[in-house]
Amino acid sequence: MAAGEFGRAVRRWRDRVSPEAAGLPVGGRRRAPGLRREELAGLAGISVDYVTRLEQGRAAHPSAQVVEALARALRLSSTERAHLFRLAGLAPPGSDTAPGFLTPSVQRLLDRLTGTPVVVHDALWTLLVANPPYAALMGDPSMWRGNERNAVWRTFLGPPSRVRHTPESRRALEVALVADLRSAAARYPADQRLQRLVAELRAQSERFAELWDSGAVGRHEAARKTVDHPHVGPVTLDCDVLTVAGSDLRIMVYTAEPGTEDAERLELATVLGTQTLVE
Repeated sequence: MAAGEFGRAVRRWRDRVSPEAAGLPVGGRRRAPGLRREELAGLAGISVDYVTRLEQGRAAHPSAQVVEALARALRLSSTERAHLFRLAGLAPPGSDTAPGFLTPSVQRLLDRLTGTPVVVHDALWTLLVANPPYAALMGDPSMWRGNERNAVWRTFLGPPSRVRHTPESRRALEVALVADLRSAAARYPADQRLQRLVAELRAQSERFAELWDSGAVGRHEAARKTVDHPHVGPVTLDCDVLTVAGSDLRIMVYTAEPGTEDAERLELATVLGTQTLVE
């Protein structure tokens, strides 16, 4: 990577992305119209210090995962994304690795769902982007790092989520996620990130290893979920999982039936959570 070129490109593209365009709440006076470093760091799921060192040319050889996250947060076009990979001394990801790129059309879809909790995962169930209503409903994921951003890892090894489960629904979720990950492993056999994730899960979770070795099959389908929110109480929502053809992205959308108490609680949770995120 040429000294400073990668950092200058990140800084230039950061300056052109407004907080509104990135789906962030706008509060207080700003010296520049673009994203702050801490905002870019939160969107990309990396530390502010690392963003600073990258922009100043003091950090060399960022990983493909970091470059992908920055390209996504900066809303780069496919051509710009490929250029950023090359500036990092990396080849742009090919068809043998799970895509982590949000196409402009998917990004426009997310931009229009400003009042609806939405989260996007890749084929490995690694979180790519979560909008403010989702953070308000489920808890802010912007500080998650590494495997913490992966829904399979969090299901088997992470702390409990706000979603209420019965033993049956928990098992169905586990089976569906393992089956999904196995399918991804067949489609992307050269994806080293996927291989590392499966190896770590098998080593650390007996339950995951049991399901993986048994060849369990299932599908992650639409369902009604009850979220135990710490401030507004239980909220029962419909959760639909949309798959983007050609990119294997999973878009999870949470909605409540209009005019119900759940809809009122969801709206209140969104307002309270957004206020907290702004502070």
